[in-house]
Amino acid sequence: MLAEDRRINTHTSQSSVRILGVDPGSLKTGFGVIDYHRGKYSYVTSGIIRIAALPLPERLAVISRGISQIIKDHAPQVAAVEDVFFARDPRAALKLGQARGAAITAAVISDLAVSEYAPRLIKQSVVGTGSANKDQVQFMVKKMLSLNGELKEDAADALAVAICHANHIGRPV
Repeated sequence: MLAEDRRINTHTSQSSVRILGVDPGSLKTGFGVIDYHRGKYSYVTSGIIRIAALPLPERLAVISRGISQIIKDHAPQVAAVEDVFFARDPRAALKLGQARGAAITAAVISDLAVSEYAPRLIKQSVVGTGSANKDQVQFMVKKMLSLNGELKEDAADALAVAICHANHIGRPV
């Protein structure tokens, strides 16, 4: 029942919400936090959790602790995570799935509702086309959040996930 309550809270229309976006990876996990208020986005923070070449279980612990610390530091109300994309290498897809699981678990343990979005939907939400490339996503994220300077690719992707969630609040996905 608790999971159903979280799902309901994820899609309620709120006048203001702080969103954590996560672009998971087993060596680099991007994160981005935005505030969304009445159709406007405000940048809070973003970055990359860099994971050393450790055994996979230890890398997953780094991701979980990192996401937990971001939640503690920035108090998002909801989290959005990029779904697994098609990968040619099944082992890479499995590692990505486990990294997603570590991030999702950290968010759920912190009592955040978690939504998941396909990469094409994220790109479409930010750029207008699901086939956008990484440079187009970075450009539009910087423009939408009025950011100057460099924005790392994984952080830009995580901010795009958060923007996608903001665009879908109150609408079924």
